Amino acid sequence: MNILFVGDVVGQKSAEFLIAALPQIKRENSIDLTIVNGENSADGNGITPYSAGILLDGADVITTGNHCFRRREMNELYETSSVIVRPANLGETIGRGYTILDMGKTRVAVINLIGMAFMESCDNPFHCADRLLAEIDTPNIIVDFHAEATSEKKAMGFYLAGRVTAVIGTHTHVQTADEQIIGGHTGYITDVGYTGVRDSVLGVDKDAIIARLTTYYPQKHTYPEGDIMINAAVISTDGKSGKCTGIKRIYMV
Repeated sequence: MNILFVGDVVGQKSAEFLIAALPQIKRENSIDLTIVNGENSADGNGITPYSAGILLDGADVITTGNHCFRRREMNELYETSSVIVRPANLGETIGRGYTILDMGKTRVAVINLIGMAFMESCDNPFHCADRLLAEIDTPNIIVDFHAEATSEKKAMGFYLAGRVTAVIGTHTHVQTADEQIIGGHTGYITDVGYTGVRDSVLGVDKDAIIARLTTYYPQKHTYPEGDIMINAAVISTDGKSGKCTGIKRIYMV
């Protein structure tokens, strides 16, 4: 089984570009399941029912992160959708922290967690992962760990080694070149990257970010024109054991 995980989609145009490109990516990589981090897919930050709808034209599951509740119009969808998840360690709140998909011959769980370092207050993601793994009854488990600190992400990879199929880092929007299979079982990459305009600062207009950093005044986040890149990873798995048999980065423009 081949699972495609697409890094943080930034803005509506990027979401539309991704959906147009997905058929080719799926065909070339024999993809069985597609997971997309969509927490930045709406123009103006966050995710909306509209941007989620765009992504679900090609994605099977949408994961999120620290911007998951930025847009209140998403609240109802978090309650009703079985394939849009928010970080499980945000405490008792709306929505779900993981989902399980029936693939016919096997089932795949997708867990969303958020890191503690340099992020909003949250429950301990390591303890939360232990609780979730105790109730999930499939060996095929993909974890989106939405975290800032590379050390925390790496620690999570080792902590869950042998217990999940893959730990995929998101949030920092820079694809890292450290993909590996930990302990011969768990696929890992510190950050899968982002999907958005390449000539930008993490998907946002570079002039707005430079102005904020040089003048100290807040700036409106706008999205530039230009070539859009797609950052993703293909996770190959053995559906019976849940073991990752390969992990490959995708970087395309």
